[in-house]
Amino acid sequence: MQNILSSWFVQGMVKATSDMWLKGWDERNGGNISLRLLAEEVAPFRQDFVEEPRCIALTQPAPELANCWFLVTGSGKFFRNVQLDPADNLVLLQLDERGESYQIHWGLTHGGLPTSELASHFLSHAVRKTLTNGRDRVIMHCHATHFMALSYVVELDEARFTRLLWEGSTECLVVFPEGIGIVPWRVPGTDGIGAATADKMQLHSLVMWPFHGIFGAGPTLDETFGLIDTAEKSSEVMVKVLSMGGVRQTISRSQLVELGKRFAVEPWAAALNVEAAGVS
Repeated sequence: MQNILSSWFVQGMVKATSDMWLKGWDERNGGNISLRLLAEEVAPFRQDFVEEPRCIALTQPAPELANCWFLVTGSGKFFRNVQLDPADNLVLLQLDERGESYQIHWGLTHGGLPTSELASHFLSHAVRKTLTNGRDRVIMHCHATHFMALSYVVELDEARFTRLLWEGSTECLVVFPEGIGIVPWRVPGTDGIGAATADKMQLHSLVMWPFHGIFGAGPTLDETFGLIDTAEKSSEVMVKVLSMGGVRQTISRSQLVELGKRFAVEPWAAALNVEAAGVS
């Protein structure tokens, strides 16, 4: 009988958290991930569940996620330790039939709770689940270094920032054609920042938390990691370009349009129509 530790979702979470830590995006207990699972994916591992699951009320109900299962990183847990002890650093939970509370069925073997950003995750999951007809199943938050650094030195305008990253690497427009949303700085771990992020997730699969990090949504752990990794790579390029005196030439609007046509994506019009984002 297969053990839950060898399941694709636990092993996938081990790989994602390890890769993110190695990237330098998740120092100490920074960052969190949640993966929505289907009942049939969880069912083969019921023998590993605790006999008496803890039940915890949500600070904000999530009726759109009623009965849904999630694998989530734990609050205060270090990403670098997930690979060493997944059962203590991860948690498998299920929401009740009204989306008002959840039960912990596996994980957090030494106690604790899911990530303190759980409310933010659930609000964004609810939006992306509806928006993508269930395709998006991952919410990922981390402190991507260069992406965060840019929030200190460039105008925090969504269209202009998106254009900056589109110009930073040719693949960016293809990977996130809908652009990047920006939430004004707020205290993390609150329902307020969760609601603001979910609102941006109506249009964008990437959302900046200035001076803090990034929120990404996607269908799989690999694709969501790749989405953030692409934005971070472009951010690194632009950090270096700006430190070398600024842009002298860049990808033009007509070239971005051509790129969108070649890969059958519709670039976000607001970003496409702003002036070239480079700073000279």
